[in-house]
Amino acid sequence: MVDEMAVLHSNSTWDLVPLPDGKITVGCRWVYTVKVGSDGKIDRLKARLVAKGYTQIFGLDYGDTFSPVAKIAFVRLFLAIAVIHHWPLHQLDTKNAFLHGELQEEVYMAQPPGFTVSGASNLVCRLHRSLYGL
Repeated sequence: MVDEMAVLHSNSTWDLVPLPDGKITVGCRWVYTVKVGSDGKIDRLKARLVAKGYTQIFGLDYGDTFSPVAKIAFVRLFLAIAVIHHWPLHQLDTKNAFLHGELQEEVYMAQPPGFTVSGASNLVCRLHRSLYGL
C-alpha cells in the first residue's frame, strides 16, 4: 500500500481540499492481489487503490468515457511492414499506465483508508488523474 501511495503521490493524482458545497465524495477501498511467478511461488503482494465509481451518476458526475485501443488490423499491418523492412521490434510496459490519464470532470474522493492525513481528516481528495474504478 505504501508503494501504491508513493506512485499516486509522485503522479500528483490528487490534492487535499475542503469539499465544496453541493458536491459529494466517491469512496475508495484497497484491492489486494497475490502475484505469482512462473515457478508458481508467490512473487509479491500488490495493493491497488480503487475508487467506488459505481456510486457516480451518468450525466451528473461524468459523461461518455472511452479507452483508446489500437485495432487488431492496424497492429497486424504494422507488424507485417516491420517484417518486410527487417525493422527491429521492441516491447515495453508502462507501469500504472491507466493512472496517467487526466480527468475532465471534477471528482472528489474520500481520503484512502489507513492514509488519512493527520489534522486534515475534514479534507477530501480532489482528483486530477484517473484511478481504477472510475
